[in-house]
Amino acid sequence: MSQTNIPGSLRQRVTDYFLHRCAYCQTAERVIGAPLEMDHIVPESQGGLTTEENLGLACSPCNNHKADHTTALDLVTGEIVPLFNPRQQRWLDHFAWTKDSELMVGLTATGRATVVALQLNRAALVRARRLWVAAGWHPPLKE
Repeated sequence: MSQTNIPGSLRQRVTDYFLHRCAYCQTAERVIGAPLEMDHIVPESQGGLTTEENLGLACSPCNNHKADHTTALDLVTGEIVPLFNPRQQRWLDHFAWTKDSELMVGLTATGRATVVALQLNRAALVRARRLWVAAGWHPPLKE
């Protein structure tokens, strides 16, 4: 987790940009009852700056799984590929929901690697999605 102080106004702009949803798993802040975290897309440990263009919004589990990683293995191609960059790439180009909206599917090498690396179909999250679907809170509206 970043030790850098992020001004409240910058936090608010990032939160608004990502519509109060985790940029990775798309979980809405309103359904988890906890604030989402600032994610340095390029980690500070790798020279990433605390700028609006390098900040994403992430739930704690996604942020913890991402840690300081910027690449991961795509199990289909066997290649190391960049993780999804929510500032430079569109979510819908790399991911989709299964018909029941419980599982996230990677559509590209980047999408597949990100699903695995960030454990975007972790058991607890899938169980929660099932409830959110029943309540009409998931999946989020398209961009």
